[in-house]
Amino acid sequence: MSIVLGLTGSIGMGKSTAAAMFRAEGVPVFDADAAVHRLQGPGGRLVGAIEALFPGTTGPKGVDRAALGRIVLGDPVALGRLERLIHPEIARLQKAFLRRHRAHRLVVLDIPLLFEKGGWRRVDAVAVVSAPAWMQRRRVLARPNMTAGRLAHILALQTPDAEKRRRADFVIGTNRNLAATHAEVRRLVACLRAHGVRYCRHA
Repeated sequence: MSIVLGLTGSIGMGKSTAAAMFRAEGVPVFDADAAVHRLQGPGGRLVGAIEALFPGTTGPKGVDRAALGRIVLGDPVALGRLERLIHPEIARLQKAFLRRHRAHRLVVLDIPLLFEKGGWRRVDAVAVVSAPAWMQRRRVLARPNMTAGRLAHILALQTPDAEKRRRADFVIGTNRNLAATHAEVRRLVACLRAHGVRYCRHA
């Protein structure tokens, strides 16, 4: 039976980089963000339903994420409607992923809102990717179209990093060079494959 490791981290902490490192170690990774992009992209399964809920937010390229974001990020009711549409589809895709890779000793579910939406209950262990707040802020504000106000709003919707680290089984630091982070991921993968969650948690 596979060990299902939930991988999460706040915006700008380096979760995507860590996920790529797990893949490099031969670990199958389910990328929830990528799945959402496919569902909302050209010909995506949810494009029609999203247009019905939020008229004018889709086009030939699928969902206009910026337009949709302007509607839902400041409106908890609208955000809830969108989530009730997306989350069952992501759950279905996750189950299919786990079935496909059930022969693997270790698989990773890369889920940004693992704690916020209750996904931590459905994994065997949680790895949180973390870096100092100043580094997180510098990384995020370097992104196109990102502002301090938007970052503050996003962070308000996420479980604080300190709380995530407290609840994690494993913390992966991304405040050093990439080689050091990859070595940390490699050690964790080797330990989990060889010994399982309980041993590695206390190793």
